[in-house]
Amino acid sequence: MKVTVKSFAGTDAQDIELNDEVFGLDPRADILHRVVTWQLEKRRETARGTRERADVARTGKKFGRQKGGGTARHGDRRAPVFIGGGKAHGARVRDFNPGLNKKIRALGLKMALSSHAKAGSLVVMDSLTVEGGKTKTLKGDLAKLGFGNRALVIDGDIVENSFALAAGNLHEVNVMPAVGANVYDIIKADTLVLTRAAVEKLEARFNG
Repeated sequence: MKVTVKSFAGTDAQDIELNDEVFGLDPRADILHRVVTWQLEKRRETARGTRERADVARTGKKFGRQKGGGTARHGDRRAPVFIGGGKAHGARVRDFNPGLNKKIRALGLKMALSSHAKAGSLVVMDSLTVEGGKTKTLKGDLAKLGFGNRALVIDGDIVENSFALAAGNLHEVNVMPAVGANVYDIIKADTLVLTRAAVEKLEARFNG
């Protein structure tokens, strides 16, 4: 698959050949759904577990007479009504760390990339350098290129510093290095923007 490489200057560079095994797959909704569900579950944090009646280290001896003491007939000091007793109906630790096969995760990422390539919403940039690192300059460049309401920009090992500074105040632009590429953020974006370095990193990632 060939894609024209663009630049902020408005000039098109030579075409780049994208690997069909990474950018040319037919997306499957079931695979994408499994990966997104797994990813969002991994983000969840469980509550800190509280100690209930069976977990408290207090005496289990009956501390008073059954009748005639003038107090309630408690069996031990672990009851929730006492200071130091167990928590009644407390928070419990739940497992939000599901597993998913590595092959399915890799396939989901390929299909997410392919979905943008097939929809025509994939843009490959020659460079992300923004003159002066100014947000105003970047906004004008994005308007000319037509990145849409939500753009995900992926660079190589690290994001180009001037672009990161310029995009810091733009809520419609999400920026990350290639190592952070994930299915959820890619699918959520209207436009996927990759640099040459990002394309090389992603293709190398799937080729071992």
